[in-house]
Amino acid sequence: MRKDRKRGRQSLETEGSHGRLLSVLSFFSVERPNWTVEEAAVELDVSVTTTYRYFKSLNEIGLLTPVSRAGYMLGPAIIEWDREIQLCDPMLSAARDVMADLIQYAGNGSVVLLCRRFRDRVLCVHQVLGQGPQEPVSYERGRPMPLFRGATSKIILANFARRELTTLFAAKAKEIAAAGLGRSYEQFGAKMKTLRRAGICVTHGEIDSGRVGIAAPVFDTNRTILGSVSFVLRQSRTNDKIVDRLIPLTIAGAREIEHAMAIGIPAAERPARLRRKQKMFSQPSRRAANA
Repeated sequence: MRKDRKRGRQSLETEGSHGRLLSVLSFFSVERPNWTVEEAAVELDVSVTTTYRYFKSLNEIGLLTPVSRAGYMLGPAIIEWDREIQLCDPMLSAARDVMADLIQYAGNGSVVLLCRRFRDRVLCVHQVLGQGPQEPVSYERGRPMPLFRGATSKIILANFARRELTTLFAAKAKEIAAAGLGRSYEQFGAKMKTLRRAGICVTHGEIDSGRVGIAAPVFDTNRTILGSVSFVLRQSRTNDKIVDRLIPLTIAGAREIEHAMAIGIPAAERPARLRRKQKMFSQPSRRAANA
């Protein structure tokens, strides 16, 4: 019986070895940047010998690097890959010029964000700062942010497939309720439907105090949600009239990003169609959804 259990455990380790190896990378965070082999072995629930083999493989390709006799941190290969993302990511490439154009219409201290869905979190991949003094914005590039608060995240969440929303509610019901998005799936689903139909989300101070967020979704060619583009404004310099003027520009910016991705035109060759969107300032906007 003991031999059978050992054989079964070894078989499980073999079948899941690639997953466990890659899961090592998820242990590292700003809160805990260094790990030893022994600490990781406990977290993985495998032997120290097996864990050492994982660390050795990751070190050889530059994903981990030793920082002391026993400890490791994330390695330089990640920096190289980050540069590749900066240069080659189609959404980021499509968005840069659009975001640089959008920020011209916002007041001092404003920021334009491009964020991407990442599992059950949202990651900022690019930001453009407006003129004037800047207060901190929590959506820093590469920092995981929650799905349930802030216009930037909630407009992404609203466009999840229905089965994903169902699964998410089952796993995160308490967080969803705490964010005011519904205590039942029916309530939650209704709020998401309202946001999805509006195509825009406006929030006040949900992430950073004294900030107003205006966000529109960005889709791929199959209408699958990729992320969002959003304005983050200083509340002291913002009123309903300004929000109403920026809503159509935010939506237009999202559609411009999608169009650029779909046709694959290099950023330097794209016409700046957003400059013609100033006329939209005088047009009534869609009613923004405040979930």
